[in-house]
Amino acid sequence: MNKNLWLLAIAQGLFLTNNVVFIAINGLVGLSLAPVPWMATLPVMGYVVGGALSTGLVARSQRHWGRKASFQIGLLVALLTAFLCAFALYSRNFWLLVAGTLIAGYYSANGQLYRFAAGELAAPSFREKAVSLVLAGGLIGAVVGPNLANHTRDTLGTPFLGSYLALAVVALVSMAVMAGIRFPAEPARAAGGGGGRPLGEIVRQPVFIVATVGAALGYGVMNLLMAATPLAMDVCGMPFSDAAFVLEWHVIGMFAPGFFTGHLIKRFGVLRIMGVGVALNFACILVALSGQDLHQFLVGLFLLGVGWNFLFTGSTTLAMQSYRPEEKDKAQAAINFAVFATMAITSFASGALVTTQGWTLLNVGSLVPVALTGVALIWLALRQRREASPAG
Repeated sequence: MNKNLWLLAIAQGLFLTNNVVFIAINGLVGLSLAPVPWMATLPVMGYVVGGALSTGLVARSQRHWGRKASFQIGLLVALLTAFLCAFALYSRNFWLLVAGTLIAGYYSANGQLYRFAAGELAAPSFREKAVSLVLAGGLIGAVVGPNLANHTRDTLGTPFLGSYLALAVVALVSMAVMAGIRFPAEPARAAGGGGGRPLGEIVRQPVFIVATVGAALGYGVMNLLMAATPLAMDVCGMPFSDAAFVLEWHVIGMFAPGFFTGHLIKRFGVLRIMGVGVALNFACILVALSGQDLHQFLVGLFLLGVGWNFLFTGSTTLAMQSYRPEEKDKAQAAINFAVFATMAITSFASGALVTTQGWTLLNVGSLVPVALTGVALIWLALRQRREASPAG
């Protein structure tokens, strides 16, 4: 780990602080402002739809201005939208809140590239560990995010108004951290060489397909269950402090393994570790289906977080095998678009399902994408084994 990687890990933690606070409060604020209850998670959906719509724009800004300038623009958007969301809550304007989270998605699209930037700040032999350890910086968000939401909930009279304003401070701190990072120069492009292979050729590779499936469905399942948890616990009559506690341990599960996931990938292989992530997702759903007490929410969401870490770190590592340096902008944008599109669907579905069909059906439905991810991993493993055999 060098200074740049440590600072990027801190930036990752502050990015996750923003995300955790948004997940913790946007559904509840949406429920208090929405015309009908099933619209409660539209502000959560707005955040990820905004991220999906911004992936191409972010890719172009990264290509033209480099990592650092693009990341700082994203943080400026985070700062301004924190104020916009605060004003929307103060004026009790539900659709302005949705618009604010939609614009904030630009910051999310930038932040999703921190993990790829980590691989560029380290030697190739350290790449898996660099990605894993920068993702481990999300532990800052695990501790700060839920506690920030809980302790600022009633500071200004209107519930959660102080939480949105606190996110403006988080954005300012992150801008200062980002200013200290030195990113490597963009790779030179050969004259007339363009940006490498066409995107269609890149995305047809089996490695790219499985990396994208693992990242998108892994994030989608995690988002489906995490976004619904505060609402489900509220329906069960549990206080917000309990929901914040569950989310804290969920995010610890997401990022604490980052200190060793890279080592596990190096030792056992990326597909095996992603397979463990799928198994942990199945375990999470089984725990969730066993009941709706506090300890079941806590254990289930913690397992979900660890499973996400193995899947997402593995998918990021796997994706890096599928593109050349000059192709990174479009390849990473394609992966992130798939992630955000899946998250947009699950953000809307989480609120609609948990308020109309209940927590049990939500978890049963989650079995489908988890199973699809497992099938994709088995398919790639068998394909690679066949290609490696003498007859292949």
